[in-house]
Amino acid sequence: MHKIDCFGDICPVPVLKMQHEIELLKPGETFQLIVDHSCVIASVEQHLANTTLAYTIDEVMNGVWEITITRPKTV
Repeated sequence: MHKIDCFGDICPVPVLKMQHEIELLKPGETFQLIVDHSCVIASVEQHLANTTLAYTIDEVMNGVWEITITRPKTV
């Protein structure tokens, strides 16, 4: 799984990096965005709300989140 380190990046930089990675994502592929600013969480959720992408957000330690994004396989 590809990981994108966004430590220290504030909005909109992580969202822009995420958008770029989503454009490259093939069906069934997954990547992780690792962030350390809580404002990014709301921005990512808002951006992904109306897509077919699956995502999970896990706070792996205080103030650090791993956002896992998957493009579903086509049937």
